[in-house]
Amino acid sequence: MAWDEAAFRRTLERTRQRLLAERTAEGHWVGELATSALATATATAALSLVDADAHRDAIRGGLDWLAAHANADGGWGDTVVSRSNVNTTALCWGAFARAPEARPEWDAAVAAAERWLTDRAGSLQPRRFVEAILAFYGGDRTFSVPILTLLSLCGRLGPTRQAMRMLPQLPFELAALPHGLWRFLRLPVVSYALPALVAIGQARHHFAPHWCPFKRGIRDAVRGRTLAVVQEMQASSGGFLEAVPITSFITACLASIGRREHPVVRRATAFLLGLRRADGGWPIDTCLSTWVTTLAVNALYEGLPITGGDNRGECAAEMPRPRRAGASMRDEASPDTRHPTLDTRHPTLDTRHPTLDTRHIVEWLLGQQYDYEHPFTHTPPGAWSWMDADGAVPDADDTPGALIALHNLAPDDPAVRRAAAAGVRWLLDLQNRDGGMPTFCRGWGRLPFDRSAADITAHALRAWCRWRAAMPDELRARLERAIPLAADYLARAQRADGVWVPLWFGNEWNVGDENPTYGTSRVVTALAETGLACAAMGRGVEWLLRAQRAEGGWGGGPEGPASIEETALAVDALCGAAACGRGGGGETDLADAIRRGLAWLVDRTEEATRFEPTPIGFYFAKLWYFERLYPLVWSAGAMERAAAVLPS
Repeated sequence: MAWDEAAFRRTLERTRQRLLAERTAEGHWVGELATSALATATATAALSLVDADAHRDAIRGGLDWLAAHANADGGWGDTVVSRSNVNTTALCWGAFARAPEARPEWDAAVAAAERWLTDRAGSLQPRRFVEAILAFYGGDRTFSVPILTLLSLCGRLGPTRQAMRMLPQLPFELAALPHGLWRFLRLPVVSYALPALVAIGQARHHFAPHWCPFKRGIRDAVRGRTLAVVQEMQASSGGFLEAVPITSFITACLASIGRREHPVVRRATAFLLGLRRADGGWPIDTCLSTWVTTLAVNALYEGLPITGGDNRGECAAEMPRPRRAGASMRDEASPDTRHPTLDTRHPTLDTRHPTLDTRHIVEWLLGQQYDYEHPFTHTPPGAWSWMDADGAVPDADDTPGALIALHNLAPDDPAVRRAAAAGVRWLLDLQNRDGGMPTFCRGWGRLPFDRSAADITAHALRAWCRWRAAMPDELRARLERAIPLAADYLARAQRADGVWVPLWFGNEWNVGDENPTYGTSRVVTALAETGLACAAMGRGVEWLLRAQRAEGGWGGGPEGPASIEETALAVDALCGAAACGRGGGGETDLADAIRRGLAWLVDRTEEATRFEPTPIGFYFAKLWYFERLYPLVWSAGAMERAAAVLPS
C-alpha cells in the first residue's frame, strides 16, 4: 500500500476526533466489552438454578442469543468473532440442559454442539469428557473445575452426586485460615478465585463428601466461616470482580446446595440481571472504564513531550538524553517546557465543549484510587483497578496506566503528586523477587496469572521512570533499586528470537494462544522511553520488523491475519524506538516500516471511518474478549506518535 501523507493526516485528525467523541457526558471513557457466549451461558444456567420460573424471560433470552450466535461449525467461541473452543461450547451445551421448554432452534443448537464436542473431546461419555477438560488446563483448576461443576449441576455429566465424585475437591476449608497465609498454601487456583473456590468446594462437598470422617468433619465445621469469607469479598454491586462468569459460578453452586435465599445469592442474582443486555446476552465484565480512560488519555499524549520534571535519561546511565517525541528523527530536542493543561499543549484539545475537560479527568482518576485495604486481595491503599466499581480489584497494569495518565495531565499538581507517591509505593511493594511484576498479589507465583509478566513489568517501569524525579527521597531510593531489577527481569524474559510474551493479551491464531506482537511492542515502548536494556530493545525491534506483513500490517505473530490493534501497537513501538535513536535496522528501515504500517491502518480503517475490533484480550483464565475502543485508541496513539516522529 502506497504512502499518502495527506490521507494519513486526514485519518489522524478523524481518529483523534472519533476518540474524543467516545467520551461519556461526564467527560471520561467507558467503552463496551463484547457480548460473550461464555458469560451468557453461565448467567443463564445460574439463574435457572436460583429460580427458573422467576427468571424465565431472562433464561429464554439468553438461550435465544446463544442459538442465534453459534458458529457455523456448531460450537461457540468466547465472542461473536472468536473460533469455537471446548470450554465455551461445553458451557453453552450445559445451559441448554436447563431450558424451560423445548424449541426447534434450541434442539438444533444442542445437536450441533454435541457433534462438535464429540469431535474435539473424543467422547461425551462423562468420565472421558471430564478427563479431557482437566487435561486442557493441567494443574490450574481455576476454570476447569468450575466448568465441570456447572455441567454437573446442569445434569450433563449424569446424576449430580455421581458426577461430582469425578471432580477434584477444591480445598475450600483453607479459606477459613487467616488471609495472610493464603499465598503460602499453594492453592490450585489463582489469587482472585478464592470466592469461587469456596462456593465450588462447598458444592462438591455437599453432593460428594469425602469418605474420611475427619476430613468430612472439618469441612462441615468450616462451611459457615468460609461462606462468610465469600460474603466479605462480595462487592456492593453484588458481583465478584464485576465478572459475570465468576459471579455465575458462585451463584449456581450456592443455589444448588440450598442457599438460594442467602444474601450472597440474592445480591449476585441482582448483579447478573442488571448486566443483561437488550439482545439477551451478557458481557464478560461490567466495563473497563478506568483502563480505557487511561489508554485514551495516554494515546492523545503520545506525540507530546514528557514534562513535569526531568524524568528521562535518569533511569539508565548509559543512555544519552533522547530526542523528544516531537523532534522527529531529524532534530535534537529543544528543552521541555511545562504548560498547565492539555488544552494549551495540543492545538485541537481545550476545555470548551465538546473537547477534553482535563480537570474532570484528573479528578475522576483521583477518585478511582483505592484509599482502603481491598477486601478481595487485602492489598493496601494506593492502586487503581480496571473500572469505577468496588467489585474490581487493584492491579499492576491499571495502576501504571493511571500514573502515566496523571503525569501527562497534571504532573505538578500537589494532589496528583500525593496520589502518584501512593501508587508508586503500591507497585514497589508488589514487585516480586525476580524483579518482575505480578498482576494482583506478590509472591503467589505458582500459576500463570499470579507470576511476573513482561507486559505488566514494562508498564510499571514506564510509570516509575515518569515519576521518579518527583518522588520523596525515600521512594526515590527504593526506585533506584527497583528499576534496574525490573529491567534485568525484562532482559531475562526475552526469548531467543527477540520477543516478549504478554500475560493479559493473546491471539487465537498462534501456538499457545500467545501474542508476541503485543508483548514485544509494550516492552519495546517501555525500554525506548526509559533507555534501559537497550540491546534487548534492539532485538525486539528487529523481531517487529521481521514480523511485519508484506502488505504492511501486523498480526499477533507469524500466523493469522493482521489486525488494527496489533498493527497500531507495533507502529507505536517502532516510533518510540525511532524517537530515541535506539532501534535496530537503521532509521531508514524504521521509517519505511512505520509508513507501511500507517498506510495499512489508513486503508483498513477506511480513513478512520470504521474500526473493527479483534478478540485479542484475555480475561481471567484465558477467556477471550474484545473491547470496542481498543482499535480506535491504539490507532490514535500510533498516529499521534508517528506524526511527531516522521519527517514531514
